[in-house]
Amino acid sequence: MHTLGCFVLALQVQDAAPVAGSGDFLGIIRSTGPINQVVLAILILFSIVSWAIILFKTWEYRKVDRQTRTFLEVFRKSSKFSEVQAVCPSLPDSPLCGLFQAGYAELNAQFRVTGNPHPAGNPHPAPSNPGTAAARPTLKSLDAVDRALIRAATVEVNRLEKRVTFLATAASVSPYIGLFGTVVGIMVAFNRIGATGSTNLAVVAPGISEALIATAMGLFAAIPAVLAYNHFTHRVKEFSAIMDDFALEFLNITERNFT
Repeated sequence: MHTLGCFVLALQVQDAAPVAGSGDFLGIIRSTGPINQVVLAILILFSIVSWAIILFKTWEYRKVDRQTRTFLEVFRKSSKFSEVQAVCPSLPDSPLCGLFQAGYAELNAQFRVTGNPHPAGNPHPAPSNPGTAAARPTLKSLDAVDRALIRAATVEVNRLEKRVTFLATAASVSPYIGLFGTVVGIMVAFNRIGATGSTNLAVVAPGISEALIATAMGLFAAIPAVLAYNHFTHRVKEFSAIMDDFALEFLNITERNFT
C-alpha cells in the first residue's frame, strides 16, 4: 500500500506541462533522440523488406504449387518425353520442369553417344513385332541420370529458398536491435533523473517511452519474419519431397525402358 500511495502521489505532483508527443505515436518517435531514431529506422526498414518478401514468396509458392500439379498431370498422361519437354516452357516456375529437363538432357547426351536417332522419345514404348522395330535405345549410365537429377534438385531448392534467409536474419537480429534501443532509452531516463535530481514522471517518461517503442518495433519486425520463415521452410521441404518422388519416378521409367 505504501508503494501504491507513493505512485499516486507522484502522479498528482508531476509537472502540469504535457510531454511532447504524449498520446501520439508519431510524436513520440519525433521526440526521441538521434540514436533511437536510427534504431527505429533500421527496424522499420527490416519490417518493410520482410513483408515485401512474405507477400512475394506467398504468391510465388502458390504459382509453383499450381504449375507443379499441372506438370505432373501432363507427365503422367504423356506417352513421350518429347511431349513433356514441349510443355515445360509454359510451366517455368515448377521445379519439376527443371528436374525433367536435366534428366532429359542427360538421356539425350547418352543416346547421341550411342548413335540413336530418336533419343528418349517414348518413355512407355508399345511392344512391336520382332524384326520390324527400330533398335531400342540403350542407356549407358543410369547413375549419371541420377546425378543430373540431384544437381537439378539442388538448383531448384536454392531457387525456392531465395530471399527466405533474409526473414531468418530479420527474425534473429531485430529483437537485439530493439533491445539496443531499449537500453538507450533507459540510459536517457536515468540521465535525466541524475540531471534533475527528480523521479517525476515528466522527467522519466520520455526515456521510458523511447525504450518501450524500440522494444515494440523490434518485436513487430521479428514476429512476422520468424512465423513466415518457418512456414516457407516447411513449404520448401514439401516441394523438395515432391522433387524426390518425381526423380524416383523418372528413374524408374528410364530404367524400365532404356536399360
